[in-house]
Amino acid sequence: MQALAHANRVRLARASLKRAIGSNQMDVTEVVRGCPWEVETTTIGELLRSQRRWGRTRVRKFLSSLALNENRELGRLTERQRTVLAAELAAKHNRRR
Repeated sequence: MQALAHANRVRLARASLKRAIGSNQMDVTEVVRGCPWEVETTTIGELLRSQRRWGRTRVRKFLSSLALNENRELGRLTERQRTVLAAELAAKHNRRR
């Protein structure tokens, strides 16, 4: 029962975080840099697809340029990989403006 309760807390927290990213209340680069407990087991692809206008194709193209697999969990990235990913996301966001 405790495991189910914990899984439910993680699911609800992750859904709330993804909604905040989708509505531009939270920046995905900050989530990647900080890697809060809610997203440690979330795949990179799932996190990036929570942004507006980011589908499977855009995520795959973006991650292939960085030599990252979309099925890799965010918590399993090295600090260097997380820094590169956050920097590229920030650069892409700035180019869009």
